[in-house]
Amino acid sequence: MEKSGEFPYTRGIHARMYQDRLWTMRQYAGFGSAEESNQRYRYLLSQGISGLSVAFDLPTQMGMDSDHPLAAGEVGRVGVAICSLDDMERLFHEIQLDQVTTSMTINSTAATLLALYVLVAKSQGADLKKLSGTIQNDILKEYIARGTYIYPPRPAMRIITDVFAWAGAELPEWNTISISGYHIREAGSTAVQEVAFTLANAIAYVEAAVAVGLKVDDFAPRLSFFFNAHNDFLEEIAKYRAARRLYARIMRDRFGAVNSKSMQLRFHTQTAGSTLTAQQPDVNVVRVALQAMAAVLGGTQSLHTNSRDEALGLPTEESARLALRTQQIIAHETSVTHEPDPLGGSHHIEALTNRIEQGAADYIARIDAMGGTLAAIERGWIQSEIQTAAYEYQQRVERGEQIVVGVNKFRQDETSSPPVFRIDPEVERQQVARLKALRTRRANGTAQLRLNELETAARRGDNLMPPILAACESLCTVGEISDRLRRVFGEYRDAG
Repeated sequence: MEKSGEFPYTRGIHARMYQDRLWTMRQYAGFGSAEESNQRYRYLLSQGISGLSVAFDLPTQMGMDSDHPLAAGEVGRVGVAICSLDDMERLFHEIQLDQVTTSMTINSTAATLLALYVLVAKSQGADLKKLSGTIQNDILKEYIARGTYIYPPRPAMRIITDVFAWAGAELPEWNTISISGYHIREAGSTAVQEVAFTLANAIAYVEAAVAVGLKVDDFAPRLSFFFNAHNDFLEEIAKYRAARRLYARIMRDRFGAVNSKSMQLRFHTQTAGSTLTAQQPDVNVVRVALQAMAAVLGGTQSLHTNSRDEALGLPTEESARLALRTQQIIAHETSVTHEPDPLGGSHHIEALTNRIEQGAADYIARIDAMGGTLAAIERGWIQSEIQTAAYEYQQRVERGEQIVVGVNKFRQDETSSPPVFRIDPEVERQQVARLKALRTRRANGTAQLRLNELETAARRGDNLMPPILAACESLCTVGEISDRLRRVFGEYRDAG
């Protein structure tokens, strides 16, 4: 049997895995104002997390400022509201960005949020060559499963390859994309589909980068992935092993990668939000613990554990701490970190790994036959496959064939519910007032000049990162920058 740390990395990307270094413990957080989120980050850091993970509100994700008419009622609701450099500075107040790794779950506006982050790091005196973290920047899964897209797929891909090229020179330690199967699984896919569609998206990104003249071994080492940890314990462990092996072969055989780091699938895992129940929410602690253990046994590089109350609302501080303690118990009170790939060699695990790899490879072959991922998305085929899988699962739940504890079996009358974290409506009013004040005090002539330069660069086909950075530094807002790109690229409308 192959060794861990050796091609095709079924048993792990490092020879000793957690014997040398534990996974990064992240807790996905962000809500309300930048100040409130900053307080949560600093609390979590004091409790032992080893990396930050930022959630942005829907207006920020969709390229709308907090005073946009469509943002009403959504400001700060599912993440933190970030409109400008001022907001980003408040978000990371007294947090040295060169001393933590930060993951930002942002896609359509990823280039702009990365620019804001870089400017804050520079103002702190950080060496950008050593700045470490990840932007999700995975637009294809938005068309497939999530929906926070702005531009049509092809210009959106151009922005992503611009980030690849710019960051390769300026941020060599930064992960320029986190190719996400998580949201595909949350939308209802099977484990096989999660691997297949995630790696099909990866193929599309690599092809797009190569098409604009980037060399595989120059950018591929900074590609990263994001997977779900679902309920089928053994299947999930095998899923991660199969994904690593299939990716290594794709990168070597399809793209001619030579650098071993180009073939190593590095991934973050989050436990499955879709499995959490509002009924008997304390039972979610058990679900999360088992899902987290599967991720660790599968060799994840980074992990977020969901909180027990997330089916009811944003996690309270107490619930977030308990979720973090779950990771810490796995790391320090069990022996699973003492051996790379502890379940490798099990007949069942090896058979599951082979089955998932073959099933995913078959899906990728079908996508190739359609003309690739973009073509499959544009005709709605991938979306349809996920919708069918989700429907079939729900039918099994409703027939009682798939047991969900507390929902269709072992129910009990709920006499009380735990406290739910709520966002004060005052957050939106304060954010809008700050935004108006910023537009009044900034040098508006310079801001408009920078926006004009960005629009010109977009029309000419220049790399967009330098003009986005210049616009952000001049206090242009996320919405203003996105609107200028909308003028050039248009907006995507789902035909479905």
